[in-house]
Amino acid sequence: MSDRHHHEHEHHSPTGLRHRLGHLLTPHSHDTADKVDSALESSARGMRALWVSLAVLGATALAQAVVVVVSGSVALLGDTVHNTADALTAVPLGIAFVLGRRAATRRFTYGYGRAEDLAGIVIVLTIAASAAFAGWTAIDRLLDPRPVQHIPAVAVAALVGFAGNEWVARYRIRVGRSIGSAALVADGLHARTDGFTSLAVLLSAGGAALGWSSADPIVGLAITAAITLVLRDAAREVFRRVLDAVDPALVDQAEQALRTVPGVLEVGELRLRWIGHRLRAEVAVVVDGEVTVRQAHAIAVAAEHALLHAVPRLTAALVHADPAHTPGEADPHLPLAHHATA
Repeated sequence: MSDRHHHEHEHHSPTGLRHRLGHLLTPHSHDTADKVDSALESSARGMRALWVSLAVLGATALAQAVVVVVSGSVALLGDTVHNTADALTAVPLGIAFVLGRRAATRRFTYGYGRAEDLAGIVIVLTIAASAAFAGWTAIDRLLDPRPVQHIPAVAVAALVGFAGNEWVARYRIRVGRSIGSAALVADGLHARTDGFTSLAVLLSAGGAALGWSSADPIVGLAITAAITLVLRDAAREVFRRVLDAVDPALVDQAEQALRTVPGVLEVGELRLRWIGHRLRAEVAVVVDGEVTVRQAHAIAVAAEHALLHAVPRLTAALVHADPAHTPGEADPHLPLAHHATA
């Protein structure tokens, strides 16, 4: 028996005085409207994080670009290009968040949340392109050395780059983890690496001040290596999400919650998947074969309710109730056996 009970619940962290007071003073509802409001609120927070970080990184990159023009530092150029690319990744993510607000249709029956995963792929490709450009520029300058001018300005620009990127990284990662957006977290990790590469530009300025002409391109190559490392981490996070990977701890959490539901004798197959920054679940539970359809439905509803409370960012669950096996009884799923894949 399948139960697609569209049961909605808004999830928040149980910590914090403000949450406790809000939970006491606000009526506890599971209406569909509440779920839609929660989803829209998550997308709105993501959009706000994107535009704020775009403004901060845009200003940072612009300030660095001015110094690049007057100094000729390729290390700072690589950092500026990377900061610019990081700022521009707000565009595909913003489009994805807007699409994610659209209602499901008969063609896109799960909605448009997957657009966020596609945006994550665009971000990974952007990081790869910035790494290639930074590396090529550094190698070219290593083969054709040129003096770096206005060294104090380069050092100041490096500090500005670090401050801007670290602030944006903390903001994006915090919001991304809060709303469950792997793409936004990947973007935050990208910004964090940019911050450390900005500090590396200080080494370039120090080397140039000491008369070491190769310091600037060598630091540029080091920045390329750092970008490559963050590319690996971001790609792993995004492609896991594309392949429907979830944290195994979430599966354990869901199973534990289901086992506490009265009437659930056993938990069968359980599947979780991300659609954008929201989770959906499909689960089979074993119930007493002698209960009525209405009783089995009530158990399924209680099971979904328990999941919505136990699993963060879960917005819906499809619960299938299987009758407990009795000796001599044929497997009720036997008619489906020939459809099973090898």
